[in-house]
Amino acid sequence: QVQLVESGGGMVQAGGSLRLSCAASGLTFSSYAMGWFRQAPGKEREFVSTISWRGGTTIYAPSVKGRFTISRDNAKNTVYLQMNGLKPEDTAAYYCAASKYYGGSVIRNDYDYWGQGTQVTVSS
Repeated sequence: QVQLVESGGGMVQAGGSLRLSCAASGLTFSSYAMGWFRQAPGKEREFVSTISWRGGTTIYAPSVKGRFTISRDNAKNTVYLQMNGLKPEDTAAYYCAASKYYGGSVIRNDYDYWGQGTQVTVSS
């Protein structure tokens, strides 16, 4: 049974930082690209960032590029999202996901497994 468990969300003031983690089990983690998506109330789930299976390729949404950093530790079966310079518009539930597309993907439907999400709230 595949499980993706996010942690690290919380409330922070604008300009602050958070580090999200996603621990994976039940799959060969190093064979999957990983991604982060987010969903604000009343909005569609949107792409945030993805990292290839070995970590050599990363892609970011324009809205977070230069502020967020995705990384992974295949020995720990964990993917991270370091979020700096947070803005109120970053407020959302953040989800990690696993994809068989080794190079990573920006497309939601390319992901096979999803976590339950962790809430990030940024106050102004």
